[in-house]
Amino acid sequence: MEQPVETQNVATPADSAQSVGSASSKPLKRYPWYYVKRFDRYIIKHFLGTFFFAILLLFAIVVMFDINEKLDAVLTAPWKATVFQYFMNFLPFVLSQFSPLFTFIAVIFFTSRLADRSEIIAMLSNGISFYRLTVPYLFSAAVIALGSYLLAAYIIPPANIERIAYTNKWVKNKEVIYGDNIQLQVKPGVMAYMSRYDNTTRSGFRFSLEEFDGTTLKSRLTAETIKYDSVGLWTVRQYTIRDFNGLKETMRSGSVMDTLLNIDPRDFLISKNDEQTMTSPELKDYINKQKARGVANIKNFEIEYERRIAMTAAAFILTIIGLSLSSRKVRGGIGLNIGLGLLLSFSYILFMTVTSTFAVSGYTSPRVAMWIPNFVYTIIAAVLYYRASR
Repeated sequence: MEQPVETQNVATPADSAQSVGSASSKPLKRYPWYYVKRFDRYIIKHFLGTFFFAILLLFAIVVMFDINEKLDAVLTAPWKATVFQYFMNFLPFVLSQFSPLFTFIAVIFFTSRLADRSEIIAMLSNGISFYRLTVPYLFSAAVIALGSYLLAAYIIPPANIERIAYTNKWVKNKEVIYGDNIQLQVKPGVMAYMSRYDNTTRSGFRFSLEEFDGTTLKSRLTAETIKYDSVGLWTVRQYTIRDFNGLKETMRSGSVMDTLLNIDPRDFLISKNDEQTMTSPELKDYINKQKARGVANIKNFEIEYERRIAMTAAAFILTIIGLSLSSRKVRGGIGLNIGLGLLLSFSYILFMTVTSTFAVSGYTSPRVAMWIPNFVYTIIAAVLYYRASR
């Protein structure tokens, strides 16, 4: 009589892949939305966690090099000013400038680890398409892009005022405190001119204000000196006013007169990095006002305004490139992916710096200059993503 033979079920690789990330062997079929939510949380948590961890590591490196570069100022300035006025405002500025680099490093490092541990293979074996795998990555990129824009547009500019004030006082003063041959439009039909303005005394010399009706001169005010008091309020001294009515001219003069002028010293005294101290709405208003007045040296302000917007797209583009490059296990391991990712991210930042010079030189508009790198790298991202999805 034959004895019954006990059999033992052997798990196949497909069965093992199906059970990854779940306690039961059929979570995807019975509870798909529960499985998807946990899968999304897993990707988002590790993506953002790696992003902030990369920031902390790079902050330590940046602080070390910055202290070495500004060692004389650090030893001379009060430590409270160095810590709270400079570094507490400098680190958010670095985060804003290099957020695309942080994003790319996070994607490359985290996804390479997933691929090296065959977790991506297990996800795809469970029926998750490569396109669906991209969704939590894009969501994380959207969080980073929104946060970076809010920082750059509204939070960091007021902090930059303190940071730049520290560097002007203790490192190198780059503030423009005087100007020569200043001419600008106060409002349509009204032109102002000063031979020289000194911001230390808030005084201008050889001032004139001319009002036109079309091409006809209606009145002209001249003064030996003009002094800035507060917003829009100026005081002229030793002035003469000539009014013209056809061939008839009337003249009156005086020693002191207060007048309201829609101009401010920062409208014509433009220092390096002034554009970094304005929020995006302030930048937009300033650019429009200066264009209406005929001021020419506002390219840096336009570039800064467009750069803040273009950087939001960079988070999505570099996320797609990083995912496409590191989603497959390669013979070189994680190091090869990280090296390639750093090369691409630095080339992106360098490319954006180079194209900004096109706008400064007048070869293209600031908007086009800032979006050229995004356009080029979008094509690269599309090609890499198509190859990776296959």
